[in-house]
Amino acid sequence: MRKIPKSHIALLIGVAAVFIWSGIRPYDRLTWWLEIFPGLIGLIVLAATYRRFRFTTLVYTLIALHISILCVGGHYTYAREPVFSWLRDTFHWQRNHYDRLGHFAQGFVPAMIAREMFLRLNILNRTRWQPFLIISICLAISATYEFIEWWTALLSGSASTEFLATQGDVWDTQADMFMALIGAVCALAFMRPWQDRQLRQLGVINNP
Repeated sequence: MRKIPKSHIALLIGVAAVFIWSGIRPYDRLTWWLEIFPGLIGLIVLAATYRRFRFTTLVYTLIALHISILCVGGHYTYAREPVFSWLRDTFHWQRNHYDRLGHFAQGFVPAMIAREMFLRLNILNRTRWQPFLIISICLAISATYEFIEWWTALLSGSASTEFLATQGDVWDTQADMFMALIGAVCALAFMRPWQDRQLRQLGVINNP
């Protein structure tokens, strides 16, 4: 087995620390479980596939940040995250926008994951189609998450209020998906050179 880089170990320890902190007296235990569940599943999948397929350190770092965002939202609830509550009061926003950050990451991070898998597994030879397909994948993930929120609301009734975090915004679902779209586009526009550099170091893609 290849040696595990120290950076990967550090990221795992960091995520574990955030996860433990998040689970200590969260605002609402059910909301906490609902919010951290995707990150927990992601960690299990990454651990199970680590020997066969290792992502770049860049992608693992982004995944760690995304899981941390989920853990913070689970601890406080998205509508009560303190930093964004302070920003709301300071700039006279109508709502706490921490959930928008979460949905931005929901597009940004999967875009980097999908792009790396496209390149390393040779999923598509016509590379010009990659941005469109990657963005479509991110929007599909975002839409699926909105379905999960909807089904959770139907099953749990009033208990789902903290999980949905609509804060009275009738366009919350559309805004969340739009933020995922922006996140995916930004990832492809700004992170590609950094990701390509790390892929070249792994010998996955050729030097220009």
